[in-house]
Amino acid sequence: MMEKTYNPHAIEQYWYDTWEKQGYFAPAGKGEPYCIMIPPPNVTGTLHMGHAFQDTIMDALIRYHRMTGRNTLWQPGTDHAGIATQMVVERQLNAEGKSRHDLGREAFIERVWDWKQHSGGNITRQLRRMGASLDWAHERFTMDEGLSNAVKEVFVQLFDEGLIYRGKRLVNWDPVLKTAVSDLEVVSEEEQGSLWHIRYPLAEDTGTGTNYVVVATTRPETMLGDTAVAVHPEDERFRHLIGKQVMLPLAQRPIPVIADDYVEREFGTGCLKITPAHDFNDYAVGQRHQLPIINIFNDDATVNDNAPEAYRGLDRFEARKRIVAELEAQGLLEKIQPHTLKVPRGDRTGQVIEPYLTDQWFVDLTRETLPDGRPGGKTLITDPSIRAVEDGRIKFIPGNWDKTYFEWMRNIEDWCISRQLWWGHRIPAWYAPDGTIYVGRSEDEVRAKYQLGDIALRQDEDVLDTWFSSALWPFSTLGWPEQNARLETFYPGSVLVTGFDIIFFWVARMIMMGLKFMDGAVPFHEVYIHGLVRDHDGQKMSKSKGNVLDPLDIIDGIDLDSLIKKRTTGLMQPQMAPRIEQATRKEFADGIKPHGADALRFTFCSLATTGRDVIFDMGRVEGYRNFCNKIWNAARYVLMNTQGQDCGQNNDQNENAIELSVADRWIISRLQRTEQAVNEAVQSYRFDQAAQALYEFTWDEYCDWYIELSKPVLNGEVSAAAKRGTRHTLVTVLEALLRLLHPIMPFLSEEIWQQVAPLAGKQGDTVSMQPYPQADSKRLDTAAEAEVAWLQQFLLGVRRIRAEMNIAPGKPLPVLLSQGTDEDRARVMRNRDYLDRLGRLESVQWLQAGAEEPEAAIALVDTLRVLIPLAGLIDPQAERARLGKEIDKQEKELARGEGKLSNEKFVSKAPPDVVAKERERVESVRASLQQLREQYERLGRL
Repeated sequence: MMEKTYNPHAIEQYWYDTWEKQGYFAPAGKGEPYCIMIPPPNVTGTLHMGHAFQDTIMDALIRYHRMTGRNTLWQPGTDHAGIATQMVVERQLNAEGKSRHDLGREAFIERVWDWKQHSGGNITRQLRRMGASLDWAHERFTMDEGLSNAVKEVFVQLFDEGLIYRGKRLVNWDPVLKTAVSDLEVVSEEEQGSLWHIRYPLAEDTGTGTNYVVVATTRPETMLGDTAVAVHPEDERFRHLIGKQVMLPLAQRPIPVIADDYVEREFGTGCLKITPAHDFNDYAVGQRHQLPIINIFNDDATVNDNAPEAYRGLDRFEARKRIVAELEAQGLLEKIQPHTLKVPRGDRTGQVIEPYLTDQWFVDLTRETLPDGRPGGKTLITDPSIRAVEDGRIKFIPGNWDKTYFEWMRNIEDWCISRQLWWGHRIPAWYAPDGTIYVGRSEDEVRAKYQLGDIALRQDEDVLDTWFSSALWPFSTLGWPEQNARLETFYPGSVLVTGFDIIFFWVARMIMMGLKFMDGAVPFHEVYIHGLVRDHDGQKMSKSKGNVLDPLDIIDGIDLDSLIKKRTTGLMQPQMAPRIEQATRKEFADGIKPHGADALRFTFCSLATTGRDVIFDMGRVEGYRNFCNKIWNAARYVLMNTQGQDCGQNNDQNENAIELSVADRWIISRLQRTEQAVNEAVQSYRFDQAAQALYEFTWDEYCDWYIELSKPVLNGEVSAAAKRGTRHTLVTVLEALLRLLHPIMPFLSEEIWQQVAPLAGKQGDTVSMQPYPQADSKRLDTAAEAEVAWLQQFLLGVRRIRAEMNIAPGKPLPVLLSQGTDEDRARVMRNRDYLDRLGRLESVQWLQAGAEEPEAAIALVDTLRVLIPLAGLIDPQAERARLGKEIDKQEKELARGEGKLSNEKFVSKAPPDVVAKERERVESVRASLQQLREQYERLGRL
């Protein structure tokens, strides 16, 4: 027998260990292959809500397709996370009073591998805790030998085709890490700054009476690298200056005034300083006008020797102060205005990212000709990737994301793939003393290929961007460049599940590389794009906001003090800690109690509407924890009434014959509709609809209605065949329901299935390998559904009257019926036992046709009038007094809500979903108030 209380901790770890030990997650079966590649989490990382959300979706898909008989693979693995991992180990060294340079490159790399070996598996343990059924026996790591060989192979092939080159370009530069970083590693948020209006003297008299132009800038320190002032070509104020020169303040060198459409006439003064070496847009302007590019910063963002001597060696922000002071002293600072601007900061260091001109390696994504000069028409990498989506070989879900994909792909820039780190795939390029670059899979290959003999070679110090190795993930994890059965079976994958924020960084690049290196085969057929997980107020979860939730804290629980400590430790802005602590104490006064993995997984699925962000609310998790309890208690009821009993598994026409009641036939029919709805929802990635169908069938139909309808049969004076039929229906429907639930709620379903399956005549070691339920139209019973719908309407009407009139649930009620049809009379006769037991009815009488109805509460069942005479049931005066107090309370609540909605500040500034919830609440209060007033008036007539 099951334990009395549902305790997820007592079952979850046991069942996961059992599944993994028995090898249930490995590809198996003879069905069509179904493969999902996990977006590889950082080896340094821990599971966050975004991971938990998308991993729940992937696991639900994998478990579903495994149960449908597909040969499923969910490929696990982690990313070496160059910057993040190197920073972790460098911090450890710093705590020892050392730096990586003290160890040297080789010893430092050994130190990183050692850390990875002992501490790098946290996130995979956490994935197991969530129930993720990955094929752990084939786990991969982007720095393992096989994937490293794949990376070298791709680099060499692309270089040999002229599609990888080394050049000096502007990149995002972190001056603390001293490396280029990708756009995804740059966080741009609004900050309060200033707009400095600076006078640039004209180099010659223009005869207009004005001897300077005023430029407005948010970065006066970069003016030392200005090479032009730009105006809009149609701006009448400055047209006469185009082609003239101004003197660059402090540097005292002439620079031209140029015309470019990039200039916004309405911003600032209409004159824009152009600094090609320190602004991406300015760089593009500089390229169009062939301007000099003057870099004034060192790699640590101090001012270099290209600037006037007075500023050399200064930190960029110290240089800003001195420059502004000197401009003011020379009368060249016209004014300073407060200005809100987006400041790019490194997500690892929090430091302002600098556009920086440096030598880097690039993948050429814009080439229109082949290396030998023949036209290529951009068909080398980008065009095939665009066509794959255009012709439907790859489908985005929801479909609107293909527009984002096309926008990026058609306006693509060359891809900077080098990083100035030690941890990562070292670039397989070697330099001869004369600067010649040789590329190969190894130094020995380079020497042999280019016949270099004993010439001294130096390998490039840089490593590859982690997005380069992860772009190969769909085929490198399957053993490429070696050909093998696993690669042949599971490439292309079936679906990629990911967030919209990495469509360009990862999705597009996997498509490019897959088409390039897998003979034109796409890496996956569908891309399911999910939204971001936001907090209950609709805010993005971030460490800086202090609103981050750890999914394992929701699963296992955490006390308030520990939660506060997690949210306030390591903040980039420590001054935010008191505010975060206050908000946390308000939201989680008692900490977070344990909910188990199944409740969290079901919450995620219930929120997974295609393409929309997820507004996460702990109240929903609590509700689905109660849902788990509901299932548990229902299963206990079923087992108590079926274990040791004949449940008709081997029914025949004689001894074991079963007789199905209308309730049995109804729940079987409703199960078919639920099976159909859930299958359709999962296949169309509508996990919210699948969860809703499962919830409504389980809670409303099976637990609240069918179990109650089973009691009059099991406890009544009916035939053995009827009892056997109800026991049979209880266990077979529950067993099918557990299989339906398993992809979303694996632990709970497995634990209960183990005890229910034998009673339902099912054999097998695990529910995870059972066939997924499929609807059988032959088992639909519209007559039974109509009959039970009538019965429900009748009983709900009686229950509503009890609630409205405050009549005790156990008090027997006399019922009068009028104006019913012949079918109503027949249904009353057929279902009298259900009506009496579930409605707690004292008597049921039909009024004579034309007879006057007594003062009564009325419920309608289509044309049938169900009357409950109130005389003698309640004290009208006492009840009116109670209702009067409730009416007063609701009127005040309505006034408060309407006042809130009439406040323009609230409506315009609060998140839309918060405003919508408030409107729904006000409408609910208004409807409730109307009912209370009607009851109050009705009682006045008694």
